Parts: sequence; C-alpha cells; structure tokens
Amino acid sequence: MALITYLSLGSLSGTGLSSVAIPHKDKIGHFVFYFGMVVLGCLFIRERTQGRFRRKNSILLMFLLALVYGIVIEVLQVKITVDREGDWYDALANSVGAFAGSIVIGRLFSQNGRLKWEY
Repeated sequence: MALITYLSLGSLSGTGLSSVAIPHKDKIGHFVFYFGMVVLGCLFIRERTQGRFRRKNSILLMFLLALVYGIVIEVLQVKITVDREGDWYDALANSVGAFAGSIVIGRLFSQNGRLKWEY
C-alpha cells in the first residue's frame, strides 16, 4: 500500500520512467498494482485469521477497499499534487485489476481449487 501511494502521489520526473515506450504502461501498472493489492490482502486476511474469516467476505472487503482507495488516490492526485493528474481511466484500470484479483482468489480457493480456505 505504501508503494502504491508513493508511486501514485510522488513525482516521477527525473526517474526515466516516462521515457520507456510501452503502450498503455500507466494503465497496465494500475491494473497490476490493484490486482496485487486484492490478492495479497486476501492472503493476509487468511493468514491472520487462520482461515476463520470467510473467503467471500475477505474478497468483498479487499475489493471494496481497493476500489475506494483507488478513487481516493485519483482525487488526491488532482487536489494535492502539482505534476500528477487524476484520471477516470486510471480508476477504471484500478477497479478492473481489483476485480481480476478477486476472481483469481475466488478460483484458487474454490471447492475445485488447489488451495483450501476453512470457511
């Protein structure tokens, strides 16, 4: 979460990242970070509660947290940064990444999945 916050609100000028020519690299980054947020968040909840927190509740909690967090970050980019801009397409990429992470966790821990979640 700290890395996402830093990369979302920090200045990227002088880092050389803007010179890399990958189409839609910004949106891909948003997708990957929010996908990871949900997957790692669900795994964290599972480990901390030893699987007693329901899988569906964990997925829903992390998805909603990622969704709200992504929107708040986009608003903060508009309000408090000088060289960053909030973008609805970034928020959409965040949401799609969070949704994809939710699907992956749901499938991994489903009854047919390889991993088990107690509840």
